[in-house]
Amino acid sequence: MNQSGPIIFLSILFLFILFLSWYVFQAIRTVSMGIDLIRIQQMIKWSYWAFMLSLLTWLVFKSVQVFSTGEFASSAQTLSSVFLTLIVTQLVIVFVLLGEDIIRNIQAISVFAMNGAKGYSFPSRTVWVSVLALTVASVPLFSFVYGIKYGKYNFKVHREVLYFEDLPEAFDGFTITQISDIHSGSLKDHKAVASGVQMVLDQKSDLFVFTGDLVNHRADEIEPLIKEFSKIKAKYGQFSILGNHDYGDYSSWPSPEAKKENFEKLKGQHAKLGFDLMLDENIRIEKDGQSIILAGVENWGVGFKEKGDLQKALKGTETGDFKILLSHDPSHWDAQVKNNPNPVHLTLSGHTHGMQFGIETQLVKWSPVQYRYPNWAGLAEEAGSYLYVNRGFGFHAFAGRVGIWPEITVIELKKGKKPDSIHLASAKN
Repeated sequence: MNQSGPIIFLSILFLFILFLSWYVFQAIRTVSMGIDLIRIQQMIKWSYWAFMLSLLTWLVFKSVQVFSTGEFASSAQTLSSVFLTLIVTQLVIVFVLLGEDIIRNIQAISVFAMNGAKGYSFPSRTVWVSVLALTVASVPLFSFVYGIKYGKYNFKVHREVLYFEDLPEAFDGFTITQISDIHSGSLKDHKAVASGVQMVLDQKSDLFVFTGDLVNHRADEIEPLIKEFSKIKAKYGQFSILGNHDYGDYSSWPSPEAKKENFEKLKGQHAKLGFDLMLDENIRIEKDGQSIILAGVENWGVGFKEKGDLQKALKGTETGDFKILLSHDPSHWDAQVKNNPNPVHLTLSGHTHGMQFGIETQLVKWSPVQYRYPNWAGLAEEAGSYLYVNRGFGFHAFAGRVGIWPEITVIELKKGKKPDSIHLASAKN
């Protein structure tokens, strides 16, 4: 295996963080210069660099472990959380200081142009800007601390009402609860998980679906939580699909047989949970003499495993059937589903986690993951085909959530034309 790639990556990462650390130190040094005792100034300086160099050493050591084993173990997730908290906080400080540096350089050039080198000195940093930088950076710092401690279990219920003119009459008001991306290997607070499961049960939906990534790497990760998740029941059944993490592709295995054995065990775990695992297949859900189709594909994602077979999953269905598809990766909807000749009315996905970091308000919806996935959370629609992307129940890599909270989705199907916004507002009032 070629090791030059990881070595180059780690070297660049190390130097980048070292540069950020040096830049941040300028603010710390400027503020500490106001302290009269030189001994305390020196103590602040050496404490800062001892901490940063220790952290960088830990980062390199753990990164080597991840590259060698292929697994993101709990200790690596802890490191990732500390690293992201640190680098986001540092970038905020650097951004403020950089603004001051641009102004300082403009001032220096102007003074030099007017007066020449005689009596010239470069403008010093101002204490108030350094204090401002450190103060502003405390916002992301405490946000990440909260997200790591509490945010990753801050379950939220998201509700959507979707209207379809061709929905069978019997399914008017039919409800579906969806969760996705349990990532059971990351879930250590079983009491918090139990509260999330209870929120699922409280919805009392007609149908329950799970849209993939039961584990991080290995099938046995879910075993401590089988009793809890197996409590989930719905009148019309519990159905599940596989996600990219469920195939064991991100672990090192002693043999192909060991990997295959793990995969077969994982499929069996779905049965223990009481989930009907759908592998490129569909079922007909009957209600009062009418029916809808629920289909599920294996993982298919741009840049990930493209194993799912949409046509196989829809085999035996007709264009006039009302169809709901479970597909882990939302890029499948863009690439194949929304323009499929045999139309799919609603696709339920997960996978992105909303990157577990971002801003979601009435006015702003942003996450870095949007630069990779155009549909990364919530509802999308095109030509009458809907996609809903669940933000994930669990977490992976970064052991926290900041602004993008773990999600339980409840979708209600309604027959008829979607009311316009004026009528909706009137109904609410």
